[in-house]
Amino acid sequence: MSWEERTKNKMLNLRLPTDPRWVDIASMNLKDILVDHAYCEQKAASSCISLIVRYPNLDRLVDVLTPVVAEEWAHFERVMEQIRKRGFQFEKPRKDMYVVKLSQFIQKGGSKMAQLTEHLLMNALIEARSCERFKLLWKNIEDEELQQFYYELMVSEAGHYVNFIDLAKYYHDPEKVDERWKEWLAHEAKVLQELEIRPDRMH
Repeated sequence: MSWEERTKNKMLNLRLPTDPRWVDIASMNLKDILVDHAYCEQKAASSCISLIVRYPNLDRLVDVLTPVVAEEWAHFERVMEQIRKRGFQFEKPRKDMYVVKLSQFIQKGGSKMAQLTEHLLMNALIEARSCERFKLLWKNIEDEELQQFYYELMVSEAGHYVNFIDLAKYYHDPEKVDERWKEWLAHEAKVLQELEIRPDRMH
């Protein structure tokens, strides 16, 4: 099964679609969205580095996530290029309440692999939601250059999403991973319902 088919099967599991108002707000606040997006890519690279540092003896994890670090940082550089091309100023990061609320759902304790699974699933969920939002921007934003930009990022983030899910099932009981994944999906939907739709946030 190709990664496209695997992604399609898994991506449909997101319990709640993004409010359609978000893309309208986002397109009208391009500077804020791009700045927030740049920090999201930066944090995605840092998250993968953190996992590699915490689990250096897990060869498959290191081998899979090392190129993801490079891709996420390349995305950061590409977003910065879009920011500067449009004469926008890169500003201080804003608190990402979406990620904060997701991280509060991480289960403490348990085996080392259970803890790894928690972080892999949280990262998978962030990538899945990012992919969904990149698709919305690709389909709806008027800027043709950014349409292509977000299409390319959508494809890349989908691949990262599959990587995290596959790693979780490699290092932990697949049935337990599926069970916990359902709980993560339900929690993420609740978080999305509670968060205010912001014109300056990617999530």
